[in-house]
Amino acid sequence: MATAARPGLTDAPELPLGRSGRDALEVALALGDTAARLLRRRYGRPMRARWKGRGNVVTDADFAVEEQVRSALEVEFPEHALLAEETAAATAQTGWLWVCDPIDGTKNFSRGIPHFAFTLGLWHDGNPLVGVTIHPVTREAFAAAAGRGTFRNGRPCRVSSIDRLDQAVVALDLGYDEVRGAAQLELARRLWGNVETVRISGSAALGLAYVAAGKWDLFVHRNMQPWDLAAGILLVKEAGGIVTDGQGRPASLASEFVVAGTPAVHAEFFARGGLEGFR
Repeated sequence: MATAARPGLTDAPELPLGRSGRDALEVALALGDTAARLLRRRYGRPMRARWKGRGNVVTDADFAVEEQVRSALEVEFPEHALLAEETAAATAQTGWLWVCDPIDGTKNFSRGIPHFAFTLGLWHDGNPLVGVTIHPVTREAFAAAAGRGTFRNGRPCRVSSIDRLDQAVVALDLGYDEVRGAAQLELARRLWGNVETVRISGSAALGLAYVAAGKWDLFVHRNMQPWDLAAGILLVKEAGGIVTDGQGRPASLASEFVVAGTPAVHAEFFARGGLEGFR
């Protein structure tokens, strides 16, 4: 497998080169741009949607984007595996693994709510190497490569400088599990009055990207899937933030409870009891 190192970044892991000669980050950004253009064309138009479960829908656009990604990666990196939401199967999570959510926030997309994202990550033996999340409507591209920082539309970005929970903008998402969703609402009730404000937006991928870009100071979700966080874990870490599970352990693709934030706000959240605190 050919790899490419960036000048001046000798501590950064090398990225695999695709058959086109582009490295994995360049390929991921190109795929994200193609996906975003397709989603902008279809956004706001009548579409077919079917229900996968309570509150969980899928559209033809989800499958179209996923097929674009699959076809391109089969050409660029034929030996890499792909784990994608709409065709998820028993994909091995060792070796080279791309993880994709063609539309994170499909419910928003299907109802014409302009808050959804394309997200794609590359992992190798359990370690994130590349993460790209794109908001098609605002045309924001959040990208990171291990050891090279996080960028928003090509410019370096960092988590916010907020260092107190009572000044923090905290974002939550509910997922599709009734019990876990109810627990999130209870957490929001307990946090209210202890934080600057609470937001629920409907896209876990953007939740993590927004922490990385300093828009939100803490993000908490109890019902994550690998494709929700494959890019976001790296985006937050490379932007100087902290991403753990609900017990404070480093987050991985297997994490269902995820807490991401600025180092100080994340630490205070857990110091005050974390998911079970704020009585």
